[in-house]
Amino acid sequence: MAGYYEHERSEILPLLPESASSILDVGAGVGTTLRWIKTVYPDARTTGVELNAELRIKLASNADVALIGGIEDLLSELQSYDLILLLDVLEHLVDPLAILRKLSTLLRPGGHMVVSLPNVAHLSISLPLLLGRRFSYCDAGILDRTHLKLFVEETAVNLLNDANLVVTKGLVSGMHGPRSRLAFRLSLGLLLHYLTTQYIMLAELKNDRTIQKRIHWEAIK
Repeated sequence: MAGYYEHERSEILPLLPESASSILDVGAGVGTTLRWIKTVYPDARTTGVELNAELRIKLASNADVALIGGIEDLLSELQSYDLILLLDVLEHLVDPLAILRKLSTLLRPGGHMVVSLPNVAHLSISLPLLLGRRFSYCDAGILDRTHLKLFVEETAVNLLNDANLVVTKGLVSGMHGPRSRLAFRLSLGLLLHYLTTQYIMLAELKNDRTIQKRIHWEAIK
């Protein structure tokens, strides 16, 4: 389980804005991603929020500010940020929209969020459900037994839109293996959303003229 908390999410690099001086990572684990993001923004002040109290010391060594507890209970301790990371977090919350709406108010003008959500339409889930009426939760992955919410592309994007955010760029994960890449090519891209394990989205605050445009999803290289 240690690897789960130590995973560095450097694959988000193509989504990161040019600059950020104050960064919040919700569900930071031991702060490995915040340690890496300091190589991108060396002068940024980083804050990590983590539920697991056993990770306090490690997180404090990797983040400028380490807060332990549920995000619902720590909102009053947060400030304002140029960049907020919500990676593998919202699917674990009872009311992700309420939390997302509150966090969006902490974004500074011109600020951004990077949000990742699992895709329940992936073939590993949809095929057994269609062909065998099987739907089993697991210890990790898309059907992690601690996931309280399930998403597909539309509901993932709508969640951010409903929180006064617009998605401007997106990455999809899941097409690393040769079989997935071959299936993607042979289908001329039509299987994209069935081969996607996770949507990773860059979002910013809406304004009065904002319209959610169709997202051109890029596969993580």
